Amino acid sequence: MPQVKLIVTGDDFGYCPRRNQGIVDCFLAGAVSNVSLLVNGSAAADAARLAGRYNIPIGLHANLSEGSPVCEVLKTNSSLLNQDGFFHGKMGFRTALSKGLLKMSEVKQELRAQVELFRELTGHLPPHMDGHQHVHVLPEVRHVFAQVLEEYGIEYTRIPIEPGLHKCDWIAPSLMDFYRGVEDDSLNTVDVFTRHGIRWPNIYIGLSTMGKNMSVSNIWSAIDTAIGDFTSKVPSPAHPDPQSKTVTIELMVHPGYPSVPPIGGCGEGPDDFSQSWERLHELQTLIKPELQSHYKTRNIQLCSFKDI
Repeated sequence: MPQVKLIVTGDDFGYCPRRNQGIVDCFLAGAVSNVSLLVNGSAAADAARLAGRYNIPIGLHANLSEGSPVCEVLKTNSSLLNQDGFFHGKMGFRTALSKGLLKMSEVKQELRAQVELFRELTGHLPPHMDGHQHVHVLPEVRHVFAQVLEEYGIEYTRIPIEPGLHKCDWIAPSLMDFYRGVEDDSLNTVDVFTRHGIRWPNIYIGLSTMGKNMSVSNIWSAIDTAIGDFTSKVPSPAHPDPQSKTVTIELMVHPGYPSVPPIGGCGEGPDDFSQSWERLHELQTLIKPELQSHYKTRNIQLCSFKDI
């Protein structure tokens, strides 16, 4: 078993006070080692304060699909907005993109504005930046996203390609179709991000273990499958460097206490996902002692992006 550095990233930090509290509780329990901030979230400023208070490693969860933009000039009459004045939504964004309705110049404006707001809230640039609902790997967007990361010197991102995902028969077919689309987009993004000098962990996990599908055994299985898949593809050097035996993994998680309307969201109130019991289920699973002990016995070290 190689040494494993595991980044457990709590996404959607800043979505609402109850999500913030759940993620902080997970961090203090040693179950989350990194967070990803929605700067247009209703509790983003509170989240940034909490990260500073508890020294929580924090990056940017760039959002182009839910709620309202942070760039002032894009809050009205923008291709990124639907007829109600909000972002198009997870699937609506993809539909608008496929129809050629989105202006990439406006995508870049909004991404820059979110990086600047992150810096204003936290006092520093994000060490890593990924996309809410995986919009950062979509066609056209991936190029703009890479340009913004390179411009600001943001070194790390996320490539959501999960080993063994297709064998997870507990995932609903409609959701699996979406995940396959994310995977295809991600595969087509690798060369783009590589050309811009952007890095990401060796392995990504998080689709097969999301919400109700999260369990200690599913996390164990996903990690073991991913490490086996990765090590089988990497040739053993004749004179191994100890550092070369280290495998880096990002586990995407969404713990929290369920949102209670009308509080929360990114400008249009909390969605069903944030209000469901599944947020609390993830929190309770991640803090289980048997998961923590498994990390220790398998030589898995929790860390943040700055540690890899």
